[in-house]
Amino acid sequence: MTSVEIEYCVPCGFLERAEDVQHALLSTFGEQLDAVTLATGANGVFAVRVDDEVVFEKHEETYDVDEIVRQVRDRL
Repeated sequence: MTSVEIEYCVPCGFLERAEDVQHALLSTFGEQLDAVTLATGANGVFAVRVDDEVVFEKHEETYDVDEIVRQVRDRL
């Protein structure tokens, strides 16, 4: 099965956005995923990895939860 890791910048206050993405993935895919884990980071990081493959990295302040869900779906 598939594991997802969401790495987020603690000093930047990205915990809420990481939780939003985690909730969306668990609500959408449920038991299709082994785990959706949060990993603390720094230096502005906000990245989503599916089985160690980066499917999203923050390039600006905006992020699209629906697009991240689509990117994960494409790897299931």
